[in-house]
Amino acid sequence: MGDVAMTVPVIRAFTEQHPNVKITVVSRSFFKPFFDGIPNVNFFEVDLKKRHKGFFGLFRLHSDLKRLGVDALADLHNVLRSKVVRVLFALSGKKVAFTNKGRKEKKALTRSENKIFKPLKSMFERHVDTFAKLGFVVDLNAPKFSKKAILSSEIVSISGEKGTQNWIGIAPFAQYEGKVYPKDLIQQVIDELASNSKNKILLFGGGNKEIEILNTFASGKEKVIVVAGKMNFQQELQLISNLDVMLSMDSGNAHIAAMLGVKVITLWGATHPYAGFVPFNQPIENCLVSDRAKYPLLPTSVYGNKIVSGYEDAMRTISVEKVVFSIQSQLAV
Repeated sequence: MGDVAMTVPVIRAFTEQHPNVKITVVSRSFFKPFFDGIPNVNFFEVDLKKRHKGFFGLFRLHSDLKRLGVDALADLHNVLRSKVVRVLFALSGKKVAFTNKGRKEKKALTRSENKIFKPLKSMFERHVDTFAKLGFVVDLNAPKFSKKAILSSEIVSISGEKGTQNWIGIAPFAQYEGKVYPKDLIQQVIDELASNSKNKILLFGGGNKEIEILNTFASGKEKVIVVAGKMNFQQELQLISNLDVMLSMDSGNAHIAAMLGVKVITLWGATHPYAGFVPFNQPIENCLVSDRAKYPLLPTSVYGNKIVSGYEDAMRTISVEKVVFSIQSQLAV
């Protein structure tokens, strides 16, 4: 999800700066709402369960896309499926380019021995490079965002009217435990923020297990609302666009909020912003990282999936006070 969200600011800037070029985004239907409202962008839904399933399905995908009159292919994913389609386009004489994900540099950043600890090029810059290979310069220095969505009565029935309140989104989960702030600490963050009458806390997540935990976080607190499981994905995006700030782990929610122009505070455990995944248009100061003086092997992986013995409590070095202060500082701006 985060990978797709990170393409949105680049594609939005592309369409603004090259208004005579038509873009077709090829992805799963779930991600279509990401691109709604971006001019000159069509969405092609990949059917990986039937028509485009398997190796021969990729030939059908290539054939389907050729019928759209595609002149060039920008492979922003650079995985096996997209590589096959990319090769087919190249063999048919079309210009192709792909995003270099910097896997070698990321390996050097995350290895335990001879670690090269330095900031790598962001994924946004890498996507810009991909379009440059096709002859299109894209400038991300003055980004524009869509207007905040007008919330339907159905959404308001869950969130309440915004009024003059600060709406603070919190997405406390991530795909891997190494990127998740401890439950007792996030509870303290929620309690502290909810103690301010000007704040309303909206909790995001997915799946029955996460919803159960979120309900525990919100228990007995009128100003803490569990959003998860109560609205569809498009409605969640509309709600997120109205937040004043989002607190997230290094996860897709951070990139979704950032692509919508929301201020984002991120918490980093096993991973690190130097790998190139700082949310779009967010200052590095908004990335709160675990203490490398105590845990010098950090980051231990790019995606947080590598478990290193003794590093289970690394995120406890990010204090509750620092998290709350960072959020409040964004509300004061």
